[in-house]
Amino acid sequence: MKNNYSLAERNRIVEENLYRIDAAIRRNRGLMKAARLEYDDVYQQLAIRLIRCVAGFDPEKGELGAHINAQLQYELLNCKDSRSRYGFIGAPRDLRGAVISLNECPELAAA
Repeated sequence: MKNNYSLAERNRIVEENLYRIDAAIRRNRGLMKAARLEYDDVYQQLAIRLIRCVAGFDPEKGELGAHINAQLQYELLNCKDSRSRYGFIGAPRDLRGAVISLNECPELAAA
């Protein structure tokens, strides 16, 4: 059964667990550097995941802290995905350094 947190209670829980975002980023500093991820972008994505995580938490399935840590780790791995990095929804997972000449883009060539 899903939790019955009020908006104020959810916000309080999120604020109490913001430190987990910094901890996840510190644990994965090498990954962020290798994937050339910006700290602010990653923090924002993890903060959104934290809010959704707390809002959708089911107390019957385990401890909130462990659930938050797992969800933040999954989101951090999603941040390095090419789909997130390049903003292409239908991009293949292994897309790297996607560059296209403006002359090759038919929409821009007609303009």
